[in-house]
Amino acid sequence: MSFTSDTKKELLSIKEDQCCKIASLSAMLAINGYLTLSSDGMKLTFQTTSLPIVRKAIQTLKSLYPVHVDVVMKKGIRLQKKNQYMMSVSEKVPMIMRELGLMDETQGFAQTIDDAIIERSCCKRSYLRGAFLASGSINHPHSSSYHLEIACPSMSYAESLRDLMQVFELKTKPLQKKRGYLVYIKDSEKIADFLRVVGAMQALFEYEDERIKRDFVNSITRVMNMEIANQNKTFEAANRQLKNIEIIDKLVDESTLPDSVVEAMFLRKTYPEASLNELSELSGDHYSKKISKSGLNHRFRNIAQIAKEALEKYEK
Repeated sequence: MSFTSDTKKELLSIKEDQCCKIASLSAMLAINGYLTLSSDGMKLTFQTTSLPIVRKAIQTLKSLYPVHVDVVMKKGIRLQKKNQYMMSVSEKVPMIMRELGLMDETQGFAQTIDDAIIERSCCKRSYLRGAFLASGSINHPHSSSYHLEIACPSMSYAESLRDLMQVFELKTKPLQKKRGYLVYIKDSEKIADFLRVVGAMQALFEYEDERIKRDFVNSITRVMNMEIANQNKTFEAANRQLKNIEIIDKLVDESTLPDSVVEAMFLRKTYPEASLNELSELSGDHYSKKISKSGLNHRFRNIAQIAKEALEKYEK
């Protein structure tokens, strides 16, 4: 199973109070529900590809309203392999729509969230839970990027859902894509906060565990990369110094060189792969006074200048 499926399975097991059932069912129908009119009257239908979710919708609806519910399954076609499950109710539809905050002034689906449905904090959380169950998805924390999204029926609804999520300081953005509208979260900490808000604690623990492991590995990798880069710089600097020393050995009489330059040349030839810090420490083993890192750096600049001048004279 995917991380999304595991998260939804956990959310389906959460028991809700009456007010929260109204909020979660309202969200599910607002996103995946639609109305049809016929000579028999108005029909409210909820559609999903998940059998557990349609069962949840049926149980919630029947616990709130004593109505008959029809369920139809459509086999997936070649391009859409998942089965479609449709829950339909024809009784008391206008009343159900009004009480769930789903009906607008045109007797159609409202395109925003009814504030009366989410007055309490628990109902706000349940509404987000229902929205995620209806059309939410979340990348597995193993993946290379963090992403949580909820598909929405319209931009106005996406903006309304964003405003609700902002109540819990969840940084979300509404977006229009070819396949529709959605709100999404990219920040890993905010995704963890969303899971906490909707009550998916087991998913949260797994998510945080994987996120910590991933961040730890990334930190170690960054440190190793820095160390390798620094090591490469040390080798490159040492090679330049050795080439300059080789030029001086061939073209310059050592007796004409200052003692400080001769000492630095000796240390580099003796320890060809050592860093300046290491050479500074090792200098105490060969001379009465340890040469500082800045002192060595100054001496190697002098060596580079002497080698340059000697090479220019030789080429003339």
